[in-house]
Amino acid sequence: MASGKIIVLVLVFVLDLIAFGLAVAAEQRRSTATLTSDSEKNYTFCVYDSDISTGYGFGALFLLLISQIILMVGSRCFCCGPAMKPGGSRACALILFLFCWLTFIIAEACLLAGSVRNAYHTKYRTLFVNDPPTCEMVRKGVFAAGAAFVFFTAILSEFYYISFSKARDASGGASYGGASIGMSNFS
Repeated sequence: MASGKIIVLVLVFVLDLIAFGLAVAAEQRRSTATLTSDSEKNYTFCVYDSDISTGYGFGALFLLLISQIILMVGSRCFCCGPAMKPGGSRACALILFLFCWLTFIIAEACLLAGSVRNAYHTKYRTLFVNDPPTCEMVRKGVFAAGAAFVFFTAILSEFYYISFSKARDASGGASYGGASIGMSNFS
């Protein structure tokens, strides 16, 4: 395998690994809220702790996006460039390409939803202590699901790039036109 392909594999792996770590950290540091009443006990309101997991979630989201961009540029998004010779590596690369994009979209959706929901804080207060406000918080497991799909995306993207490189090398770098019907003048 050429050094350029190894650099792409290592770079994508490192970015995915950091994105996975940030997604796990976001799950561990999700915002929690406590109901607090004022000193005269006239009204209650929500007090939120640290908002760091929003940053972790967005960081994981952007690192995964950069990783996917590097992978697609390195492989010419599977559909651009010269045609590859038919075979098992090309079929495997196509299947891995589709599943890689599927897990990527799910991971991005989980990380985006978790980050946006974690950033939302209830701003209102109630005048009655007996009827407290609902303190909106991100559900437990949203960032964990994002981390799991980041992990799946990392594995699938590595295998996709290896299969793609194998199929590209099997073509010998030459364009493969495939079976065709010759059209010529019969005079």
